[in-house]
This record gives sequence, structure tokens and C-alpha cells, in this order.
Amino acid sequence: MNWFCFFEMIDSYLALPALTLFLAVGIILTFKTRFIQFRSLGRFIRIITAGPAEDVESGIKTVSPFKALFTAMATTIGMGNMVGPTVAILMGGPGALFWLVFYSVISCVTKYGEVSFALHTRDQTSKGQILGGPAQYLKLVNNGLAHWYGFVTIFLFAGWSGLQTNTLAEILVFEGVVPWVTGLSLAAIVLIVLAGGVERVSSFASKLVPIMFILYVSFALTILFYDPVALWAAIKLMFKYAFTPAAPIGGFIGASLFNAVRIGTHRAAYITECGVGTSSIAHAFSDVKNISDQAILAMYSVFADTFLCLISGLIVLITGIWQQCGFTSTMTYFAFRAYSPYYGKYILVASVIFFVITTLIGNTFNGSLSFASYTRYRFMRWYYVFSALVIFFGSMMPVPLVWKMMDVILVLVAIPHLIGLLVITWRYPQMLKEHS
Repeated sequence: MNWFCFFEMIDSYLALPALTLFLAVGIILTFKTRFIQFRSLGRFIRIITAGPAEDVESGIKTVSPFKALFTAMATTIGMGNMVGPTVAILMGGPGALFWLVFYSVISCVTKYGEVSFALHTRDQTSKGQILGGPAQYLKLVNNGLAHWYGFVTIFLFAGWSGLQTNTLAEILVFEGVVPWVTGLSLAAIVLIVLAGGVERVSSFASKLVPIMFILYVSFALTILFYDPVALWAAIKLMFKYAFTPAAPIGGFIGASLFNAVRIGTHRAAYITECGVGTSSIAHAFSDVKNISDQAILAMYSVFADTFLCLISGLIVLITGIWQQCGFTSTMTYFAFRAYSPYYGKYILVASVIFFVITTLIGNTFNGSLSFASYTRYRFMRWYYVFSALVIFFGSMMPVPLVWKMMDVILVLVAIPHLIGLLVITWRYPQMLKEHS
């Protein structure tokens, strides 16, 4: 059986309902919260400048709001920010980058809702372990829906980890590292860090996320502003093909307008996790006193994701790499190398390694919490082993198959979750209320 064709067929059936729900939920919540993503910037700045809060819930294993934020960002700021936009351009044309940014801006309010619901409904075990996230708040709709979410995300997080490893392994091949060595090394690092529990994960993420963000952004912006004329041409290309079909050019096979919208939206959901609900799991561990404060922190973290995606996509458009490659995850690598043959690729490789490690740790930790929703925190280390195996074998799988599998799993998680969000918003609107 051709597994790629099998997953392609499933994806084709689910594409339209998934796209409709992604956009509809973002727009509905935007109106329901009175455009909170556009009017809460001042409050966000006040929260940031106020600094981290002290732990307040004695006996419950929580982390500070900022550590919860960085743990969540560790899964959203990762390889997807560099590779996701380039894959979107390959599959949907330059216009897909526009729709990726559009969905992120409109649907960051979806993350506000997810985190609000997660904090309102979180529970704890007799040992003080937090149970939070969609597997908890979807119980307000239906227990079966919550169980389905918990079950599918066990594989979603593991699959995301495999995709991250697959991408890094493909890049490191050009540096002389065989894929299985990459997979084995990453699996070992993840197991070592996770052995320390939630505090080690959050501490690790809070230190590494800012470093990798600054390292990548500084060099990427240097590339973009080196040639302002080419940058402006790339921006015009993005807007042009956001509303018209893209014809085949070189190695690019062309894309319809619907495909540009669909691919851009799906890649944005994969990168930001808006509508998927997975990042709310880490936020449920926050000891924050004000729920809406944590939800606003989460909402504006989407803009950091979107900014990384935008500059990554523009770099690929500026250098013209997207017209020369087939389906590959290495376009950003070649774009950096084309700009700076001597040290550009090393900066990218260093950034990529930081991105991948934090994402793998965050994904494995969050996946173990989905697993915990079934086991009440028993046998979690078995999930770590399962994820480590996926990380190892994911490094050696064909690139197109890995991406297509993850597209299908993402939609299988997102569709019931988005329906659940609409129901909860309708039944429990007070959970979205802002508290000053």
C-alpha cells in the first residue's frame, strides 16, 4: 500500500470542514471577546514588565506564569517556524505565507479561549499533580469528546516530535551526520531532561527559548534587509498570490487559490497550535492569580511565532530557493547558506538544534500529560520511552510521508476540539470574561 496516497485521500476529505472551522472559530471568538487581540497590548506590556509571580498554590505542583509561558512556547517556537512556512510555500505558493499570517492574527484569540478554559477547569490528583488542558475542559461538552482528544494527542505529540527530528536529520545529512545518529542523540537528550519533571522542563525552556529566538531572528533580519528591493518584491509576491492562483515555476508545481488558503491556515495551526488546544496544557500548570492575564500572555505569544514564520518565508522568497527545490525541509538551510556560505549555515544549524531540542522536550512532556489523563499520572515514563522511539525512527522516514501523516492527525485532533470550543463558548461565556 502507498501510505502517502492513503493519507492524502483522508486529508482531501477533511480539508474543507477543517478550514471552515479554523477560520470560523477564530472570527467568532474575536467578536465574542470584542477584538481582545487588538486592544490588550497595553495590558500585555504591564504583565511582562511586572515580572514573574511567586508560587501561591502550596501543595500543588505548579510553575510560575512565565515558566508556563516559555514551556508552552517551547513547543510552538521550533522547527515549524523555520520549515513550516517554506513547506507552505512549496505546497500552496507564495500566497500561503499571507494566509498563514492572516490566520495567526485572527485566531490568536482562540488560544486566549483555550487557556482560559484550561485554567478554569483544571483538576489535580491526590498527589497534587495538575490535570489540565482540552482533555479536561472538553468534559464540559462530552466525556467521549474529551477521551478522543486525549487519545489522539498521545500520537499527535509523538508525531510532532518525529517530524522535528526528521527535519533536523535531513539538514544534518549535509553536514555529514547520518540520520540515525541524530535520532539517537535527540532521544537521549529528551529522556535525560524529562527525568527531572515539570520544574526541570520549565526551567530548561525558560532559559533556552529567548536564546534561540534572538540567535535566529538577528541573522534572519540581516538577510532580509541586506537587499530592500528584493524584500519588497517578495512582499508583493506574497500578496499577489494570496488572491490569485500560482503558476508552475521551476521546481514549484503551482497551486490553486483554495490550496493557498488551506495550506497557509493548516501550517499556521500546526505552528501556533491555535485551534488545536495543545499549548493550553502547559499553561494549566501556571500558578497565576488572574486567569485572563495568563490567557493574554498566551495569546500574544502567537505573534512571536508569526513573526518567525514571516521572516523565514520571506527569506525563501527573496533567495528564490522555493523555485529550485522539490519537496524538502531544507530550503531555509540552503537560503542561509546561499547568503553566507562560510558561517550562515552554522548559525542556522545551531538555531535549529536549539529549536528542535526545546520542542521535543515540550512535546514529549505535553504528550505524557495527555497520556496521564487516562492513567491518573501512572506509567508516564513509558510514554517518554514511546516518544523517544518515535524520535529515533522519525529521523529515518521519508519527508513527504511524515508531513502528510501529521496533517491528517492534526485535523483529527482539531475538528472535534474546535466544535467543543464553540459549545463551551456558547454555554459558559463567563469563562472568557476579563479580570483586571
